[in-house]
Amino acid sequence: MTLLRLRARDVCAACGLSAIVLNAVACSSSQPAPTPPRAPELWGDLKPVVSVKELMRDMLDPAADNIFEAVKIVSTRNGTVETVPKSDEDWEKIRIGAVTLAEGVYLLKIPRPFTPPGDVNNSTGPNASELSPAQIKAKLEADPVLWNAKIEALRNVGLEVLEIVNKRKVDELWDAGENLDQACENCHLQYWYPGDKALLDRLDRRFQEKHDQSPSPDRAGRGR
Repeated sequence: MTLLRLRARDVCAACGLSAIVLNAVACSSSQPAPTPPRAPELWGDLKPVVSVKELMRDMLDPAADNIFEAVKIVSTRNGTVETVPKSDEDWEKIRIGAVTLAEGVYLLKIPRPFTPPGDVNNSTGPNASELSPAQIKAKLEADPVLWNAKIEALRNVGLEVLEIVNKRKVDELWDAGENLDQACENCHLQYWYPGDKALLDRLDRRFQEKHDQSPSPDRAGRGR
């Protein structure tokens, strides 16, 4: 009898141990897998160096000029002079402009002052044509989606020009220049000088002049 009770006790102990192990396994399987360690930050927060106005003047505007000046027709006393990219250096300059524009415009997503200290734009007086930095900031904060949309529009033109450079399609540069002009001015008219009626009239005339200067169909296909 004693031997049988001892064996029964051993069986019960073994069953109890098995139940503990199975319960532990079941509990561990129901728990989520541990989160892998987070990779360290490589760059940290981006800190602006200059204002929006300075970034446009010193970086984005010069980059845009590489595209604007790539194709043009200038009237002189001796007739008209047409400028188009011909050499590898010409195309490389356009590419530099497109890359700088497409990448650099995203720097406008970093919060920064709109003007340098003490610069209030031409925003004083009853007939002020430009918005003050405070007014621009208020417009952005009221509709940040619109601000980002203007940035994306300008970036898309940079990407468009990159494709043109890769294909070396001179004729497409004319339309790209107009797209760039419109993307720039649409943003300026929203955030810089929305009340300048005289400027709007000048822009309309400039768009018409560019349209008149664009190559006619019989000249299409002369580019590389």
